Amino acid sequence: MRKRIFEIIEVSRDDDRASLIYDWVMLVAIVISIIPLAFKESPAFFHYSDYVTTLLFIVDYLLRWATADFKQRRRGLTAFLCYPFTLWAIVDLLSILPTLTVLNGSFRLFRIFRMLRTFRIFRVFKALRYSKSFSIILSVVRDSREPLLAVVTLALGYIVVSALIIYNVEADSFNTFFDAIYWATVSLTTVGYGDIYPVTTAGRVITMISSLFGIAIVALPSGIITAGYINVLNRDKKKLYEQELDR
Repeated sequence: MRKRIFEIIEVSRDDDRASLIYDWVMLVAIVISIIPLAFKESPAFFHYSDYVTTLLFIVDYLLRWATADFKQRRRGLTAFLCYPFTLWAIVDLLSILPTLTVLNGSFRLFRIFRMLRTFRIFRVFKALRYSKSFSIILSVVRDSREPLLAVVTLALGYIVVSALIIYNVEADSFNTFFDAIYWATVSLTTVGYGDIYPVTTAGRVITMISSLFGIAIVALPSGIITAGYINVLNRDKKKLYEQELDR
């Protein structure tokens, strides 16, 4: 019974109708639950819909906790003790907490949850769990983590070096080193907001060089992810082909 529940609440397969229906119900609930974030004032309907969707989220959380041993592939009590500290469990919990503000009138302890209204945005991340496309992206990132980490390290190093140079060359334009870090990040991504900028010739030359190198550094992850995406798709096609041969 628990194994079947686990199969239903996980991302659906094409041949599992119950799991597909569950995914769509949860996706609709997530969309309904984040709509109030687009309004400053919440009509009564939003309050009632929030109670219903949060109840669904609580049930989903408890079902996933009850089947944690299948997800983590661990036996015994360890899987159930570790589950609340996993990334997705934390996202689920943060999605539920904002609705606890309804208890403010009865329990002063929960007044702190007034600030948790913005945590509803975590319900967007909760929706990613039911997306097959996101599962593919996770596989791509997982397979390409080493080259991606190398690019991130290169980008961070370049930001720090650029910030140090411009901070010393343009002492009058940058009040703090954080301003220089902000400028270096904006220049690296070639966004250029224009709120902080060099005024000397040397500073402008450094900015041009930083922008040119920034284009190259920003382009690297795109190539890595594209190559990884193609590899994952080819691997999935190969698996499907092998499964068809086995049949």
